[in-house]
Amino acid sequence: MKKDLLKKANMLPMLPGVYIMKDAEGGVIYVGKAKKLKNRVTSYFRGSHLPKVEAMVEKVADFDVIVVETELESLVLENSLIKQHKPHYNILLKDDKGYPFIRIDGKVEYPKLEIASTVKNDGADYYGPFGGRSLTRDIIDVISKSLKLPTCSKSFPRDFGKGRPCLNHHMGNCLAWCRGELGADEYARLISAAACILEGRTKELVSDIKQEMESAAEELRFERAAELRDRLRAIESLSEQQGIISASFNGSDAIGFVRGSKCCFTVLRFNESALREKEAVFVDDPIEDDAEAVSLLLRQYYSQGRPLPRHILLPILLEDADELEQLLSEIAGRRVYIENPQRGEKLHLLKRARRNAEEEILRATTQQQRTVGALQWLRDALSLPTYPKRIEAFDVSNLGDSGIVAAMTVHRDGKPLKKDYRKFKIEGLEVRDDYESMRQAVQRRFRRFIEGSQGFDELPDLLLIDGGDRHAFAAETELGLLGLSVPVFGMVKDDRHRTRALISPQGMEIGISTNQAVFSLVGRIQEETHRSAIEYQRSLRTGSFGSELNDISGIGEKRRNALLRHFKTLKAIKNASIAELSAVVPKSCAEAIYSHYHEGEDKK
Repeated sequence: MKKDLLKKANMLPMLPGVYIMKDAEGGVIYVGKAKKLKNRVTSYFRGSHLPKVEAMVEKVADFDVIVVETELESLVLENSLIKQHKPHYNILLKDDKGYPFIRIDGKVEYPKLEIASTVKNDGADYYGPFGGRSLTRDIIDVISKSLKLPTCSKSFPRDFGKGRPCLNHHMGNCLAWCRGELGADEYARLISAAACILEGRTKELVSDIKQEMESAAEELRFERAAELRDRLRAIESLSEQQGIISASFNGSDAIGFVRGSKCCFTVLRFNESALREKEAVFVDDPIEDDAEAVSLLLRQYYSQGRPLPRHILLPILLEDADELEQLLSEIAGRRVYIENPQRGEKLHLLKRARRNAEEEILRATTQQQRTVGALQWLRDALSLPTYPKRIEAFDVSNLGDSGIVAAMTVHRDGKPLKKDYRKFKIEGLEVRDDYESMRQAVQRRFRRFIEGSQGFDELPDLLLIDGGDRHAFAAETELGLLGLSVPVFGMVKDDRHRTRALISPQGMEIGISTNQAVFSLVGRIQEETHRSAIEYQRSLRTGSFGSELNDISGIGEKRRNALLRHFKTLKAIKNASIAELSAVVPKSCAEAIYSHYHEGEDKK
């Protein structure tokens, strides 16, 4: 598994972004950020790590990535995803403190730049989020100083003329607005300049400042030129922050669409001023016209119960945009806007969506090609009558002479098809017999096929049996008795419990270790089938383990589980004293348990 993940990681770009580690059930267990995704993610699957990291890596079954433009973007995105998924292995950023915004309340005559923890629907303008409260204060301070805006606690116009100007004015950081001499128009002009800086609309502003600075220098107004120089430097410093998504894009989905061997339809979902989710949909046979394909995909995507945003940003102009907008508005029960941005921050979001689609299709195409090649190799090497699109695999698990179970997994096109997995509790065996257990499981699965039972109505193109030629022979014999013909091969393991070869029921061995793609594919199938069998056996054992405790008065499920967690085994519970039992359950229950196992003995 680690080798497969390392190969996938080696295909990542050398770009900044966020990586999302997932377990076997698809749950998010870790979210991290990286300056260069390839370098960071590959490091997890090479060499040794600290115990916590090693424990996390052992549980990683897959990962996803989201490419961004800047490191600050990756930091903000990492935070929002951690707050959304609350992964088990993320600790530092799970305190939900978040990254603050800068708020400008346009409803008041003399607004100030304020720090806000969240975006509220109060009519004010919000910018950010930014990388921590300290950074946000620094940004406000730099903007305020460069534009000579007030940072004191005074409220205008209420406090005009009350007291003398403070130290900020004497240090040249404020125009002494508290005197009330400059007027609201000039204040509004500077607040507008601050908003331009925060929105990233700095080119025009920089051009104007440079022109004014040069004029001041020519006129020998050097103090004014220096003031403008400082303002220019502040703006250029802040331009690095412009990858941050502003609050004006709340509730927006940015759509990426890329053609390759398959087509990828990618949705980046923005909400509460941050990128919340990425979803990629692959299409085998899209319509040739891009606009028609995007229109069709939008209808299918949002008609399946997914949340509809306020704004959908599209990379292409649709002829049926008005009709589609009306349809989606009806589905949402409110107005939905479809846009095709040509400039500005929204175009930047679309470019990011396209880049993520390109990366997804690049990795998917490479992985798909490897899987297709492996399945073609199996078809030729095993002399199969058809391409093995559907592969079923069986494994038996037992606990001594009892608790014998079998599991069947299904892989379509090399990918697990979990809805078709089946589990069998082996019946009628007094002693352990792996061959009879396999025969019974195969017989029950394929008899259901003959009976036309739902969920059993498709034959596999290849049947893989965990074990050697005798296991495969038992399965093939049972298929013959049922009048069915399905190619059967056993999966032979090496001394490290990895599938090193396939073997026919007649004993002909076909090595697979020299073909990495085949070795990985068959190994994954074998591991998944073994895992399924072990989990089924464990679930049955957990249900029956300690069941005799249920017959004791006062012992329900919670107390039974508490006893088993504390003492580990029934034998330990039987041998425990009343005092030891009382440490876990009430004394009356402890006495009942002791009496149950020591009837006729003196209490201890």
